[in-house]
Amino acid sequence: MATSSQQLKIIVAGMAAQYPVGGVAWDYLQYPIGLARLGHDVVYHEDTWCWPYHPLSRTVVDDPSYSAAYLRDFFARYAPELAERWHYLHLHEASCGMDRAAFDDFARSADLFINVSGGSFFPDSLSPRCLKLFLDTDPGYNQIILSERPSWSENVDRWCAGVHAHDRHFTYAENFGATDCTMPAAGIAWKKTRMPIVPELWQPRADHIKPDSPWSTVMTWNVFKGKLEYRGVEYRGKAEEFAKIANLPRRFGRPFRIAVGGTEAPLADLANQGWAAEDGPSATLTPEDYQDYLAASRGEVSVAKNVYVALKTGWFSTRSACYLAASRPVVVQDTGFSSILPTGRGLHAFTTADEAAAAIEAVEANYQAEMRAARDLALAHFDARQVLSRLIADAFAAS
Repeated sequence: MATSSQQLKIIVAGMAAQYPVGGVAWDYLQYPIGLARLGHDVVYHEDTWCWPYHPLSRTVVDDPSYSAAYLRDFFARYAPELAERWHYLHLHEASCGMDRAAFDDFARSADLFINVSGGSFFPDSLSPRCLKLFLDTDPGYNQIILSERPSWSENVDRWCAGVHAHDRHFTYAENFGATDCTMPAAGIAWKKTRMPIVPELWQPRADHIKPDSPWSTVMTWNVFKGKLEYRGVEYRGKAEEFAKIANLPRRFGRPFRIAVGGTEAPLADLANQGWAAEDGPSATLTPEDYQDYLAASRGEVSVAKNVYVALKTGWFSTRSACYLAASRPVVVQDTGFSSILPTGRGLHAFTTADEAAAAIEAVEANYQAEMRAARDLALAHFDARQVLSRLIADAFAAS
């Protein structure tokens, strides 16, 4: 049985080249960095068989050069030890980064394949003894798709078969198994995990804090392609939940800012509610832009997808964990995480707009202490060294 203290050969698969914008990069690339800094031999790999999105052109493109340069620049800046340890396979044909032969050689002897969000196909050369781990970052939605297989979900049968082909299944639904969590298991033995944060990449930046700094968030507004239904109940995305806090700017004499992407993003409506609303991919284009956006914030105030909230999944956002690591207090809608993570100082959970407003007031009343508590919470609960060591131990533990 492998342990986190043994050096393993690990492939981390993600979607940072598929969607090369700041927040997505931090969602996926802290995995290979954290694992490498634990002493493992790590390669970041991506093979979605999809055309990548180009954030400047605002469309998908058939040219991998922008996405490849994005990965190259990220590792060169934030993790030079991985500068030669990434492989982007464009449309399953053209290799960027590592030479294809070098990657295939690594895959033949890999011990662990971690498919974050399940977006990548298994490498053709993957060792048959390699443990394949599916990591569910969209809990509730994925389980309903697995259970109901709606006709509007593209290639749903192939996707479901791909999920089941993994050896281990982990989820961000940390409240799964609790009496108030109604997320279906969909026939899978889910293990629980959370997002890793590499603390040294998120040093507090006091120079960015000003008295008029806005409360902010970053999100994608896209709606589901069809009705997401389970046992006669329809579950939705963020629009329904955000309506509950849309009038917060009118209740406070300070600015509120939102960077929102997606084809359905209601920028004009948000601006009318008092938010400084801007296009998310433009405002947080690079990983550094994303960090600067968070650092220029007073704190985060945000909601979760309705499916996360209604099913009481316990999901917690990687974005919110990054705010905490940057020493920015977080006020976010409760998905059930309040029974798992400590709240009330640095991190505040709410269910109503009044509770959100009260939390903001509590933060402002003792802001410096709230900042320290936010950073302390990130170190205690999201440090990649702890999160990823446990992930490996749980992955290799006997079923």
